[in-house]
Amino acid sequence: MAGTFDLGTAGTQDINTILASEANRIGSDVHKNTLHTSPWIDLIKKETFPDQMGYNLTTLVYNNALPTTGAGNDVLSQGSNLWIDAGDNASGNSFGTNTNTAGPSTGQNLADASASTKGPQDNKGHINFAKELKRYNLVRAVIESPKIDVQDLRFAAHRTEQLRAVMDVLTESSRYVWEERYRDEFDKLCDNYVACREGAGDASRLTTGREGQTSLALMDDSEAVDTTDGTYTAGGQTDTDLPEANISNALMDDIYFKLVRAGAGTKAYGRENGRPVFGLVCSSEVSRQLQIEDSIRDDVRYNNARVSDLIAPLGVEKSFRGYYHLIDDLAPRFELTSVADGTGSSDTLKRVYPYTISSGVVTPNPKYDSAPVELAYVIHEDVFASQIPAPLTGGNGLSFNPVNYKGDFKWLNIPDAVTNPDGTIGFFRGVMASASKPIKPKFGYAIAIQRNSTTACNGL
Repeated sequence: MAGTFDLGTAGTQDINTILASEANRIGSDVHKNTLHTSPWIDLIKKETFPDQMGYNLTTLVYNNALPTTGAGNDVLSQGSNLWIDAGDNASGNSFGTNTNTAGPSTGQNLADASASTKGPQDNKGHINFAKELKRYNLVRAVIESPKIDVQDLRFAAHRTEQLRAVMDVLTESSRYVWEERYRDEFDKLCDNYVACREGAGDASRLTTGREGQTSLALMDDSEAVDTTDGTYTAGGQTDTDLPEANISNALMDDIYFKLVRAGAGTKAYGRENGRPVFGLVCSSEVSRQLQIEDSIRDDVRYNNARVSDLIAPLGVEKSFRGYYHLIDDLAPRFELTSVADGTGSSDTLKRVYPYTISSGVVTPNPKYDSAPVELAYVIHEDVFASQIPAPLTGGNGLSFNPVNYKGDFKWLNIPDAVTNPDGTIGFFRGVMASASKPIKPKFGYAIAIQRNSTTACNGL
């Protein structure tokens, strides 16, 4: 954090003022320190949650539509079903010189030319609009720091450094909460789930229409997990929603073609040689696995194609086979854990977080490195938008302190007759709120990987 605190012989009130002013700086510091550090924070679309419309909203989504041969049917209108001759090709171009009898009058190149309805009797294609309403709602989170006694701070050693450290911790906490929020919401809202599978004729499992269901819910089938050796085993599974193979470029190619045909290329994160380039959010290990895969290694070379302005600040210098690899080294991972099932015990998948906390101390979690199952995501800006309420200051003669729902921290010193009679004890408080508005969930993919497997999965 830039700047220093010159407290000198400041009293309690001065320290309160400094704490409050520094809290006002946290908003910009959060933005500055988190920008270009996480694809989830940088690339998720941001909007303002509308006022005076309640906590629960709906959005209208129009799906793709193509002409059909009739209203309400599913037969595509194409070729001879749609295109017809404008006149009689067997005759000349002048009226009254042909034998066209398609209409009520003869002698006209165009059927119905002399009827009450003008124009030819065309073969018509019918556009049937497919639309649906999607519901979403506002949620909030609150983060508070420990209580700080400014009297103690006044006489504390190295108080400048301590205050700076407090601000850094708050900044990092805010960043982590938002990153987890966006990742979890994308996982829940993306419409496609892929479990990497292996074996001849056993294509990877694709589940569509899963919007609203998490990847863990699909994978978590304890009866299908083979744990004869006490660890996650690739073979012997009956549930195809569980991954048993590592990721492959064949799989990513199949997903790429599905995205292009679904229309996702119009808002891709970049283009190279006229082809869209999509975003793959994955760990460093998954990115490396794709780039060193047998027979693919020659494709790993620098190219001078321009990276989009949205992607370049994340440190991405090139694409790979139609994707920008956007590194998320906190990607969700899962391990087996024993649970009681009424008949004894069984094993089920459980989220393993990168860190553990003991007595307030955060340390790396060794189980995260060994967790066998990992998720990667094909990200697209139109999957959903995060709507954050704007600060409200009051109206109609009422005024109150505005709340910034992006997680900006405020220094609060609340007097209390018992616990804080002198007004010397305060704390930092940050309020976050957002609603995840679904737009085109069909453009999002969650990919479950058996990261310990040496076998690359088959395509879809």
